[in-house]
Amino acid sequence: MRLAPLFRAASLLVIAAGPAAAQTGEIVDRSELKVCADPNNLPFSDDKKEGFENKIAELIGAELGLTVDYAWFPQVTGFVRNTLRAHLCDLVTGTVAGDEVMQTTNPYYFTTYLMFYRSDKGLALNGPQDPRLADLRLGVVAGTPPADLLVRHDLMSHTRPYALMVDTRVESPTHQMVQDVLDGTIDVGFLWGPIAAYYRKRDDLPLTLVPLKDEPGAARMEYHIAMGVRANEPEWRRRINAAILKRQPEITAILRDYGVPLLNEQGELTSP
Repeated sequence: MRLAPLFRAASLLVIAAGPAAAQTGEIVDRSELKVCADPNNLPFSDDKKEGFENKIAELIGAELGLTVDYAWFPQVTGFVRNTLRAHLCDLVTGTVAGDEVMQTTNPYYFTTYLMFYRSDKGLALNGPQDPRLADLRLGVVAGTPPADLLVRHDLMSHTRPYALMVDTRVESPTHQMVQDVLDGTIDVGFLWGPIAAYYRKRDDLPLTLVPLKDEPGAARMEYHIAMGVRANEPEWRRRINAAILKRQPEITAILRDYGVPLLNEQGELTSP
């Protein structure tokens, strides 16, 4: 999952890439769907293909009539440069719609950052503006949008930072944050919604999740998520868009199965 600038179709008839590619200058092998992904970044992807982006990629591949293969690279600085731009793969799943480092497809889900805490603590917090947070120990991934909210509400002095850019083959700061909330090392965590919700659902954790809302003048909390392709491949983007549209109900079912918090276009939580 790529959150820039932080941290993201088959046409209705399956067609060969030959004539269309020649017309648009897309000289790319389309004999398989080669996906750029992190090998150890659940719930999004891993090399066992257990992440929800792995499952979604399989749907797209099936719609295109292509087998799915991967170019594995950790989600660190240089991910796009060393994968998509190096032509080791042709599709990045899970990037913010409008990501400036690549051309993005139409979005396939809308989600948000969350605040979370143990359900048995009796906190009943309603957001970063809650005055009770001043007396609690907080945690946030450094450089992510919720950190901006914590600065705005003067809460950083008692907030533990967790690393943003790490080699996921070695460490997982987001998992550590969840564990720290469970252990009582911190009281409240602020994390990307699909991650916090995944751990809660997978391990049946006693966590309360509170979606973070956009605040005027602050960094966005809510994001449309799309896929990324190279900027000079409009026909390829069109095919991926058509596949997303055709398979959207199945894509949404996968997201719900992983507990991803889904918003409607009014920013209201529809799942879980």
